[in-house]
Amino acid sequence: MKIMVINPNTSSSMTEHLKNVLEKTKRLDTELTVTNPEHGPITIESAYEEVWATANMLELVRRANEEKYDAIIIACFSDPGLRASREISDIPVLGIMETTLHAACMLGARFTIITNRRERVPHKLQQVYELGLGHFLASVRPLELSVADTDANPELAKKRIMEVAKRAVEEDGAEVIILGCAGMAGYGEEVERELGVVVLDPSAVTLKIAEALSDLGLKHCKLGLYAVPPKKEFK
Repeated sequence: MKIMVINPNTSSSMTEHLKNVLEKTKRLDTELTVTNPEHGPITIESAYEEVWATANMLELVRRANEEKYDAIIIACFSDPGLRASREISDIPVLGIMETTLHAACMLGARFTIITNRRERVPHKLQQVYELGLGHFLASVRPLELSVADTDANPELAKKRIMEVAKRAVEEDGAEVIILGCAGMAGYGEEVERELGVVVLDPSAVTLKIAEALSDLGLKHCKLGLYAVPPKKEFK
């Protein structure tokens, strides 16, 4: 089985961080490629940056199809370009946000998303409600750390995650904590032990679900929502 994990930003350090975490998670028979575009934003922390990153990311989606991968994972908790990627792909494309939110609903009554910056809280709220999962939402809480800081300073990030998660459990009634950034990959074990809640690392959760979908031979339906775009010239 071959799975391509795409970090849609251009941070090679975050891509390497993801690779190190997911290599420990994957099945022995899974061949994992963790990569990022050469051009685009160094991190994704706004709708503007999501759009900027998408065009370059789509080239990697095309490449994964041409090279006969079994599945693709978009490893950014904003799921940039997810629908467009599914339109041009003959293999499953999973976004770590959508996949993990659905998984969280099976594991506890209410979940909290930990995001990086306060300005991104409304965006995460909107995404949850667009998926129809608002009745499972306890809260969205920010770390007040940039994506780059989360990746570059693991100890500070883990300390802040513990503090924010503790408040989410005590004040919001959260039973599931979602680490809402691929840069937090691998940071949740201590929180789970200390607080006794479920902590979801979206990149790892999505990898295991991608393996399962590939085993089952399941793909996106191409009749409507993810239909192949009509052929036309682009100027």
